[in-house]
Amino acid sequence: MPALTLERAREFLTAKRIAVVGVSRNERDFSRAILRELAARGYDLVPVNPGAEQIEGRRCFARLQDVRPAADAALLLTSPEQTDAVLRDCVAAGIRRVWLHRGTGAGAAGPGALAFCAANGLEVVHDLCPFMALPGSGFPHRVHRFFRTAASRRV
Repeated sequence: MPALTLERAREFLTAKRIAVVGVSRNERDFSRAILRELAARGYDLVPVNPGAEQIEGRRCFARLQDVRPAADAALLLTSPEQTDAVLRDCVAAGIRRVWLHRGTGAGAAGPGALAFCAANGLEVVHDLCPFMALPGSGFPHRVHRFFRTAASRRV
């Protein structure tokens, strides 16, 4: 299963335009580090946060349905309480590929969110941080990936 998860994550990262949903207005937040790293690697990113007009010099959108041109995939950095609504927005916006970032605790990848994805035919990545799936990621991210995938093999 871990190889499939990593394979699916790398497939997700082939998307041409990725909406980053729940990216924080706080420039020190982990979500901003992810946005900056993906941008530095040349990804066409669209921040989605209803409380911001611009993040990291990019126009920010309130909802996925507002993004023009539309995104091909969505990286959800949302709380479990927000994730269900955002997944409904993904379906409404025609986004079929989603990454539910785990973060601490369940993060965006709660049981309800995973069930929704399965019921709606969404291709979902979960249980990996984007830093773990990026080629050439730093040593700490490779170690984190190793332990995460080793732990999931024992389950």
